[in-house]
Amino acid sequence: MEQLARRYLESQGLSFREANYHCKMGEIDLIMIDGDSLVFVEVRFRTNADYCPPLESITRAKQRKVIKAASHYLLSRFNSHDIACRFDAVGITQSHCSEPKIEWIKNAFY
Repeated sequence: MEQLARRYLESQGLSFREANYHCKMGEIDLIMIDGDSLVFVEVRFRTNADYCPPLESITRAKQRKVIKAASHYLLSRFNSHDIACRFDAVGITQSHCSEPKIEWIKNAFY
C-alpha cells in the first residue's frame, strides 16, 4: 500500500525520497519532499473501516516511534535536526470490490 500512497502523494505535488526507512528506533513508511520540507509519512491500510478507520489506528506510541525514527534519519542523513519537516498520515480503505479511498492528513502529529 505504500506504493499507492506514494503515487497519490506524487500526484499532489510531493516528490519521493525514500521508502521503508528502518532503524532501531522504528520505521518510516515514506519520506517525501514538499517544497523545502521533508515529509515523514505513516501509511495505514484497512479492508474494513467500520471497526477502526485506518488513520485512527495511529496511536501515540506509534507516533513517538515515527518521530524518533525521523530524528535518527535527520541526524544520519543531514547531521542536523534543523531541517524543515512535518509528519503526515495517509489512510487507505479498500473493500474487495471497490476502488481505494485515500485520506491524507498534513501535519497529522508533532
